[in-house]
Amino acid sequence: MRCQEYGYGLGRPEGIFVLRYQSAGPLEFGAIARQDFLHQLYWSPDGALSALHGAEARFLGPGEAFWAQRAVSHEVRAADRQTVYRICLREVPAALAELRAGPVVVPEETGRLVRGLARSGVAEADALADRARIMAALVPYSFAGDGPPGAPASGRGAGHALRVARALAHDPSDTRELAAWAAQLHISAKTLQRDFQREFGMSYTRWRTLLRLSAARALLGTEPVTRIARRVGYASPSAFVAAFAKEYGRTPARYARDGAGG
Repeated sequence: MRCQEYGYGLGRPEGIFVLRYQSAGPLEFGAIARQDFLHQLYWSPDGALSALHGAEARFLGPGEAFWAQRAVSHEVRAADRQTVYRICLREVPAALAELRAGPVVVPEETGRLVRGLARSGVAEADALADRARIMAALVPYSFAGDGPPGAPASGRGAGHALRVARALAHDPSDTRELAAWAAQLHISAKTLQRDFQREFGMSYTRWRTLLRLSAARALLGTEPVTRIARRVGYASPSAFVAAFAKEYGRTPARYARDGAGG
């Protein structure tokens, strides 16, 4: 694992501290926070995050981040070969004042600003100006809204597949099949299937499998296979192991033991 640190205005209320992690194996963050900063935001531009707060567990895609105010117990996990930004703040963004912990929307421009802070040679005045833009853009995730889904999309669909993808990205264990989702959206199963092909270039079943396995990789090495299988929506551990081995050429146990690059 590699960790790089970038601080701007440290010790001041408007300061920001950005840690950029790049991992060869799974990452796990606990509830212990730095003493000189109060609040934390976790974001990954290239994979799923598993976030646990109390009894509530969620998976977050690249268009979302996990927010936790100081002293709020939480766990955040990421998969192998993944970049994670951990942003520490003294102040709470205005729109997150009532959110103790939970998912927030990360627009594309906000992600670009975060990445820009995690590099050398940034002037402090410019960094603090970008920090203000980041703070202003962060809003709680709303299932009723049109925030970014938890997987890359083409934007060519009619929006039906995106709505289903958004719900499944937060809860891969949802067992509803294509027909059930289509009925909920008041469209035909054929229409929803076509929308998945236009939006993601694959069928609903294939998209759901990739989502589930991506989410599972964030949990490998930290939870038993039986629990991982249940959390990502497989009816049995054997079904999960078979799907994982088919996709990655190794069982989950061997994948975790050998490392992502093994």
